[in-house]
Amino acid sequence: MKTALTIAGSDCSGGAGIQADIKTMTMNGVYAMSVITALTAQNTTGVFGISEVSPEFLIQQIDAVFTDIVPDAVKIGMVSSPELIDVIADRLAFYGAKNIVLDPVMVATSGAKLINDEAREILVEKLIPMSSLVTPNIPEAEILSGMEIHTKEEMEVSAKKIGEYGVAVLLKGGHSVCDADDLLYVNGEATWFHGMRIDNPNTHGTGCTLSSAIASNLAKGHTLYASVEKAKKYISDCLSAGLDLGKGSGPLMHNYLLREENENERV
Repeated sequence: MKTALTIAGSDCSGGAGIQADIKTMTMNGVYAMSVITALTAQNTTGVFGISEVSPEFLIQQIDAVFTDIVPDAVKIGMVSSPELIDVIADRLAFYGAKNIVLDPVMVATSGAKLINDEAREILVEKLIPMSSLVTPNIPEAEILSGMEIHTKEEMEVSAKKIGEYGVAVLLKGGHSVCDADDLLYVNGEATWFHGMRIDNPNTHGTGCTLSSAIASNLAKGHTLYASVEKAKKYISDCLSAGLDLGKGSGPLMHNYLLREENENERV
């Protein structure tokens, strides 16, 4: 069985972070493992507290995984401190990790920055160049490319700028730009993946889910293009299932296929 590792923060409400990653990886047919960068106290209405792990404990977690069950793919999510980013880059390079998908969690839904300038510089200098794919949303792409994005053409320019770091880029639409359409930029070639606009306000954890689904498919040996295509279909199906939990923007239904199987059994 193929394996995938998520390196990210924990979401105690289960909609994002490692909880969303593990659900996604499992439903996409790989064995999921996790390395926790931080504990968060959060739910569908907001984040109320964050407790980061120490660099020493982060090293222990990564070493424990790679010296026993070597991942076929690695997804990296929320890492906010320069010290932890440096540890991740160092250990992944040491073990020669492959199929690294970096979801650069840099901006909150409110627009507030979640990462300081020093951490951003280390992310750009060390983590992005060693990744197979980086998956920024519009605000994150604006930070990484140093330009504002308002149009489809500006998305292409931004993706090209980020691609100069030596990485493939999946620039996610939304934020009033191209809505459900995402742009994949690889080696100077831009490919648009058109998505279906789904009228569902419950989108907590969509970024985590998409990047984890891509990593899962890369672990199984699919091409980058096929992995993105399959991941977009998966997330569309999760949204279409219409799960409605919590008082805020609720989680996706990662296990919608299991619900369908259970319903069929009752017929």
